[in-house]
Amino acid sequence: MAFSIYDFSTLTQSIHDGLSSRLSPTGTLAMEWAIVGIVILLFVAVFGLFLVYAERKVCAFFQQRLGPMRVGPWGLVQTIADFIKLLMKELIQPARADKFLYNLAPFIVIIVTFLAISVIPFAKGLQAFDFDIGVFFVTSITAVGVIGILLAGWSSNNKYSLIGAMRSGAQIISYELSVGLSLITIVIMAGTLQLSGIVEAQRAGWFIYRGHIPAIIAFFVFVIAGTAETNRGPFDLAEAESELTAGFHTEYSGIKFAFFFLAEYVNLFIVSAMATTVFLGGWMALHVGNLEGFNHVMDLLPPVFWFFIKVFFVIFLIMWFKWTFPRLRIDQILTLEWKFLLPINLFNIILMTVIVLLGWHF
Repeated sequence: MAFSIYDFSTLTQSIHDGLSSRLSPTGTLAMEWAIVGIVILLFVAVFGLFLVYAERKVCAFFQQRLGPMRVGPWGLVQTIADFIKLLMKELIQPARADKFLYNLAPFIVIIVTFLAISVIPFAKGLQAFDFDIGVFFVTSITAVGVIGILLAGWSSNNKYSLIGAMRSGAQIISYELSVGLSLITIVIMAGTLQLSGIVEAQRAGWFIYRGHIPAIIAFFVFVIAGTAETNRGPFDLAEAESELTAGFHTEYSGIKFAFFFLAEYVNLFIVSAMATTVFLGGWMALHVGNLEGFNHVMDLLPPVFWFFIKVFFVIFLIMWFKWTFPRLRIDQILTLEWKFLLPINLFNIILMTVIVLLGWHF
């Protein structure tokens, strides 16, 4: 079978056939798992380092400065140098910390990100697992990440870490409601929880356009709630430097600190990828009405290109959000969720249900 940049199912099927011809069914499955794990690990490492560099440059742009420029051309190697520095740092553990939970916490946080990425469809056929409950899986597995944060804060035996973990727990548990409800708004329109099915349902048009005002409201609520759930500014009270040193990961150093740092940026990608998949058509190209020539040119671009262009757009939107607004107090953060976003979400679900039942969507 010939490999196509427009349909990766031919590539994945040929890999499966090649392994099946040489290994037993159990060996084939184990080897496929190993390949998927290595690919996801490499993607997380490389893309995470890129996002750290991108964040620094975007921050510098908004603050009218250059950002990292010394290590490599335009500072491209700066994040790699920082990563090597973290690998060489001594692992210091507080004397009175709970050793088992202290060491377990960063692994829980980073493993959760791997599991969430495994169900995201990057292109047609380019998806590790295609569950029929993909949306439910992502929302439930990302909720486990808060356990790692709580364990990190409590096991460190540090009052600042504990306060940061408690803030993070309250914030993440609160904003999970808005994340889930905003996704349910689009699930009502798509009629499926399967992420690949949601993308295919947008072949006639992206849901943010076809769903009218409820889809647009759900998109912005999802971006705001997703930003809060990943503890990014202006919702970064869990690691407020002016109050809590570094929050829940104050007592971590070296590679364990790198796990928390990397997980934040991978979670940024996961939120952006879910927004792209559910609202912006996933890997689907941009089509405009009956403009056949324009639509044909857009179809020439590979689906992976479209997916990452949309992901980068949402990532820039979230970074713009962070470097524009001042940090909120914890009471303001919870007030925003319970008094504003949650009622808006509930009304929005009812509105989307009415639109779907009456067939008013495009």
